[in-house]
Amino acid sequence: MKVTENTTYRLMQTNLDRISNELLELREQGATGVKLNKPSDDPGAIRPVLSARAQLQQNDRHLEIMGHAGDKMASTDSYMESVENVLVRVKEIAINSINSSMSQSDLANLANEVAELKEQLLYSANATIDGKYIFAGFEQNTVPFTENPAYDPALYNISDSTTWPYLYNGDHNRTQLEITPGEFMDINLTGNELFMGISNEVAATGSTDPFQGGTVGGIDIFTVLTRTEEAIRAGNIDDPSGPGGSIQTQLNNLEIAADQNRNLRSTLGSKARRVDAAIVHQQDAAIDLQKILSRYQDADMIQVFNDIVKQETAFKAALNVSSRVSSISILDYF
Repeated sequence: MKVTENTTYRLMQTNLDRISNELLELREQGATGVKLNKPSDDPGAIRPVLSARAQLQQNDRHLEIMGHAGDKMASTDSYMESVENVLVRVKEIAINSINSSMSQSDLANLANEVAELKEQLLYSANATIDGKYIFAGFEQNTVPFTENPAYDPALYNISDSTTWPYLYNGDHNRTQLEITPGEFMDINLTGNELFMGISNEVAATGSTDPFQGGTVGGIDIFTVLTRTEEAIRAGNIDDPSGPGGSIQTQLNNLEIAADQNRNLRSTLGSKARRVDAAIVHQQDAAIDLQKILSRYQDADMIQVFNDIVKQETAFKAALNVSSRVSSISILDYF
């Protein structure tokens, strides 16, 4: 077989191109730290790499959502703490107002303080996070509680919420969060259950009777504060049929209202712990997925740099041989 000069040059060029391409790929791995930059680098690793990346994206989405939910639940808890502080202070005022030495002016001052505390309660009930009302159910753009313009102390009926001093404009739906794939959990409280003592099941029927169907209801905190104010202002200590239903009656109702707030706060706290646990679980899962991804796509940097040195040496040797071959002339044989 006759080897021509053109064949020799083509062979040298082919080898130079091959070594040059391999060196380029190694330098790219060294610069990026990734050995899998295109599907042809390792076709068998494409599927697990793409699967791990997709799961990491889903994991990041869950973590972001749970982070926002955790912040919202923490803020909700702070507002519920404010509600409890209001109830404790109103109870102190009610106890002080029973003192027989209180003048009408003193009672009026105490009643005025209860009225201010009721405004503080309304602020907590209409609290917002990121511009959304947290106690309005799905109606997050609607002010949940407004004063009832038709309220008349003489017409108050515990079994008819339309006669209560404040109206609820939200709905009965709790917000759910997917804490793990396929597992959903309520992460908020509705205003009807927390402040009005009306269960979500009864609220879903649209009934204005919190005891509809024999349901054991809670208590309307706004009503308790309003009627406590009325009883104190009138100096009605123990007459259930008098203004405000009597201070003694409202003292009992204040304790019921405080228990209602504490129970729901405890429930929310338990769910917040579950969210925290789910966040830790997702973070651990992300670490495992990163390990899988690293196994398939991350380059061994020590090996890569050693290979670069070898390829550069080979490339220089190939260039040296090429220069020697290209300098050969037919005159060398005469």
